[in-house]
Amino acid sequence: MSDAPPEAQQLAEERAAARERRDFGAADELRDRLRSLGWEPVDGPSGSRLRPILPASPDAETGYARPEHLASRLDEPATLDASLVTLVDDHPDDLARLAAGLAAHPPSVSWELVVVANASDASSPAGSLPVTWLPTSARLGWADAANLGLRRTRGAVLVLLDGSVEPTGDFLSPLVAAFGDPTVGLAGPWGVTSADARHFADADPGPVDAVLGYCLALRREALAAVGGFDHRFRWYRHADLDLSFAMRDRGWRAVATDPLPLERHEHRGWSDVSEAERERLSRRNFYRFLDHWGKRPDLLVRRD
Repeated sequence: MSDAPPEAQQLAEERAAARERRDFGAADELRDRLRSLGWEPVDGPSGSRLRPILPASPDAETGYARPEHLASRLDEPATLDASLVTLVDDHPDDLARLAAGLAAHPPSVSWELVVVANASDASSPAGSLPVTWLPTSARLGWADAANLGLRRTRGAVLVLLDGSVEPTGDFLSPLVAAFGDPTVGLAGPWGVTSADARHFADADPGPVDAVLGYCLALRREALAAVGGFDHRFRWYRHADLDLSFAMRDRGWRAVATDPLPLERHEHRGWSDVSEAERERLSRRNFYRFLDHWGKRPDLLVRRD
């Protein structure tokens, strides 16, 4: 917290005390006061720390993302078929594995790889991969980091690819082909459906309620219309459901593709967090999703 002004540090200490005594109403009020000062708390198993709020403007001052990285390109015409976006923080080996898979099985469409190095010691992949490297000097929340990468893309189709996923073939070309249907706004190999927006199940290829973030492909103009992930999803879980429903609310269809040549490995965002913290963060994010979409049965493909 040493970079935060004394007033923000004092509020953070008061918030930590409120959380300790389980006065979450007071803790939320103190969080809002911190945000009004330009800071937000990041809670973790070892306590809370402060980070500056990610600016919306490229002209805003920031100590953890370069100003030239903040301007969105989403309103510009696409110049590539696809952009892959991935995040790397404490596990550079995951990025190396992903990059090796892309090098071994290069897509046949025009593409780029956008890497958000989220306060990471990782190095940009060597070789001839078309990489855009976006470093930060302090850890961003999951949604902020994903949005930072997505808004710097140049592709017609934007694919958020988790570091736990390894390409074992050209998965990008068939994924881009799914957008040949002009009604499709998002697609991916792992889709889910629900009868009540509270319990989701893996779905067969075809129309789905949401596409999971392991490999989440987005039509450029569809993402631009909703503006990206809700920044309050500081942990990854259920942010993909929220964005999927936001796009479908705009009239876009979500589809699960046939299986693609992708292999899933250990998901660090899950395994690096204690069981109790996973439960707390998952519940908080799911309540946020329900607050947005829990009363929209019209968006469920299985609502009958």
